[in-house]
Amino acid sequence: MTSASTPAPSVVPADPARTTEGGAPRTRTSASLPYLRHAAAKLVGAAVSLLAVLVTSFFLFRIIPGDPVKAMTHGMPTTAEQLGTLRHQFGLDLPMWQQFTDYCAKALTGDLGTSFQFRAPVGELIAQKLPATLLLTGTAVLLYSALGLWLGTRSAWRHGSLGDRLNTGIALTLWSVPSFWLGLLLIIVFSVGTGPVPGLFPTGGMESGSGETGFAHVLDVAHHMVLPVLTLVAVGYAQTLLVMRSSLLDEMGNDYLTTARAKGLRDDAVRRRHAVPNALLPTVTMVFINLGHVAAGSILVETVFSWPGLGGLFYQALSVPDLPLVQGLFVVFAGAMILMNLIADLLYPLLDPRVGR
Repeated sequence: MTSASTPAPSVVPADPARTTEGGAPRTRTSASLPYLRHAAAKLVGAAVSLLAVLVTSFFLFRIIPGDPVKAMTHGMPTTAEQLGTLRHQFGLDLPMWQQFTDYCAKALTGDLGTSFQFRAPVGELIAQKLPATLLLTGTAVLLYSALGLWLGTRSAWRHGSLGDRLNTGIALTLWSVPSFWLGLLLIIVFSVGTGPVPGLFPTGGMESGSGETGFAHVLDVAHHMVLPVLTLVAVGYAQTLLVMRSSLLDEMGNDYLTTARAKGLRDDAVRRRHAVPNALLPTVTMVFINLGHVAAGSILVETVFSWPGLGGLFYQALSVPDLPLVQGLFVVFAGAMILMNLIADLLYPLLDPRVGR
């Protein structure tokens, strides 16, 4: 009588997604380590970029022609002693290296100095003008990002059609138009007396100044926003459209879309649930870059439409030159771009797990 042999236990291959390279089970901590390393590298890169911005902002604007101390006197007769007193008051008589170290030490604590032109802290001036810029450029960025994504998706999905050629041609034409020229053209057409529809929109400013309150004030500001927002949208949506179109065209040749159609999914569902999400990564970069421009505003458009934002303030400071104000605005503009790029870099691994591994 022979005894039945006990069968050997079957070996189940380890799931690579649940194990480390050595075969040990992958814990939640070990799974998050690549993302933490990715995030740490991006944070260090952002800090180095911000330091480079501080150095650049100090030395770059000191090569601008003009004497800021003489500009502060507004052409009034002044003696050499009075000019020397002003230079000493603002620290311009110190050695360059000492001016630089003082500037960096104050900037790292949030002190951006005192404006030569307005005799007020730079931080306060920026805080006063920032809401107007956020309102104008924030509205424009949201509109042209949404418009570019929508038209770029439709153009790529109907590649070669009449609509695709029209969308691409119009976008490229508007993208090549200088924003200040388009703004002036809109003022001629819709505002001044020589246009076909004169007086439809204001020529500039943020409000009429007639003392409206509540909803009437909101309508007044919106009325003043129409032309500058239209200018920014017309010039800005093309970039998002072209990036989204190119990215989606690259995805359309992949086999997974054919598989999705073979499973019976409708064409709209294939585009919405499969193609577009995988094509969004380059467009996310573009959207966050555009969001970084929100704080900077548009110097040319704000100047053309006399919009009371940071762009117009930068133009005023540059014409003096008002060194502390120009440097402070430059740091804010560049810092906003660095922050938005950092957020985009941190979001990439969440949108596509292959990034940062």
